[in-house]
Amino acid sequence: SGRRSLRRPFATSSGACPGIVGRSYRHVEATHTTEPHFVLRTLHQSWIINFFCNYEESRGNYLVDVDGNRMLDLYTQISSIPIGYNHPALLKLMTNPHNLSTFVNRPALGILPPENFPDKISESLLSVAPSGMSRVQTMACGSCSNENAFKSMFIWYRNKERGQTAPSDQDLSTCMVNQAPGCPDLSILSFMGSFHGRTMGCLATTHSKVIHKLDIPSFDWPIAPFPRLQYPLEEFTRENAQEESRCLEEVEDLIVKWRQKGKPVAGIVVEPIQAEGGDNHASPDFFRSLRNIARKHGSAFHVDEVQTGGGTTGKFWAHEHWGMDDPADIVSFSKKLLTGGYFQRDELQPDKPYRIFNTWMGDPSKNLFLAEVLNVIHRENLLEEVTRSGKALLKGLYELQGQYPNILSRARGQGTFCAVDICDDETRNSIMLKARDKGVILGGCGDRSIRFRPALVFKEYHVHIFLNIFSDVLAQLK
Repeated sequence: SGRRSLRRPFATSSGACPGIVGRSYRHVEATHTTEPHFVLRTLHQSWIINFFCNYEESRGNYLVDVDGNRMLDLYTQISSIPIGYNHPALLKLMTNPHNLSTFVNRPALGILPPENFPDKISESLLSVAPSGMSRVQTMACGSCSNENAFKSMFIWYRNKERGQTAPSDQDLSTCMVNQAPGCPDLSILSFMGSFHGRTMGCLATTHSKVIHKLDIPSFDWPIAPFPRLQYPLEEFTRENAQEESRCLEEVEDLIVKWRQKGKPVAGIVVEPIQAEGGDNHASPDFFRSLRNIARKHGSAFHVDEVQTGGGTTGKFWAHEHWGMDDPADIVSFSKKLLTGGYFQRDELQPDKPYRIFNTWMGDPSKNLFLAEVLNVIHRENLLEEVTRSGKALLKGLYELQGQYPNILSRARGQGTFCAVDICDDETRNSIMLKARDKGVILGGCGDRSIRFRPALVFKEYHVHIFLNIFSDVLAQLK
């Protein structure tokens, strides 16, 4: 009640969206002009800003904008808020004087870590290490996590080829001029529809949207098809099994083809659910087979859990749904874990110092927050909450899909990591805008999907609040 009209349109799938919400531009005035577009030129990427936020007033599942509009957030900063806005447990950490130096000083962790850093890593990241992994490397974000994970796979592969032999003089000299054998012509296999980041190496494995890749040079690395499952799953068991088998055969064919081209596949990288590319799922059998293919051909197996990790599928890691004791060689993370990085098996540990290195290599304050987030998850049984809320959300989407079959299709999900397809991109963007005008923030993915990425504190009654609003929006379009 009393909500002002939000005049700012939602971003399209390309990320471009003109205009600005309400009176928000007044908060960034840097010139004497009153034209908001001119004012916003002082900000980076100003044309993709949705609206300006009042984070001090935001609480739990609700994000507040600068005009005081309070909105149920099912997108949570691109799936990166674990336990809601301004959680009391995290605010309490900020008031503890013993934590001040952690927030004030950001060390170069690789060479000068704080004395309590090993303990904090044990309390946070190592306490949730994937099966079979006891080593973790912290980083700042998802892209640099994957970028350095790729480097670890390449280093591991070349060390395996050399055996006990040290790099030759030719290796050392040619690497400085970007030539083989020092810079080997190795490759990483990825999947169509994947998103692994926007840095140079990661972009070579990202295939979700044209806007990410246009004009950027890339590597000649193999790209396999990712299964396109038909829904409802129980009605297309045979067809989906055939589709997954087709994709697995193509993976093996590509590995052989690239080896014959002189560009052997050092690693395979895959998301447990392709998120940015359209919330594309595959069965546990598909991923188990993919893991076996990697072993068979001597390639490392990298599971990118940047968006799926942290509990949003009902298990802390989405790959736990596969039921494997040895699910991966590398698992990367970021977003809901607040810090970036990757876990790895012992044999992928770099053999020399500074091979994986940058100035910060993460941020100790984020590990401090993560340890408390994990306490909250356990104390409040949030993974069980996610499972309950996810069932209610998916059930509601199925029902609305039945009521509006010309608008909605392919409702799917695991936990609250859910999505539904819209009939076309224009309608998808219209729905998101109308939902926001009614107080709900949604996000898009793929060509025409809406994805749901609520915090872990999203409860069943929040699901029903959303479904009522979503139903009203759909009724307007009927």
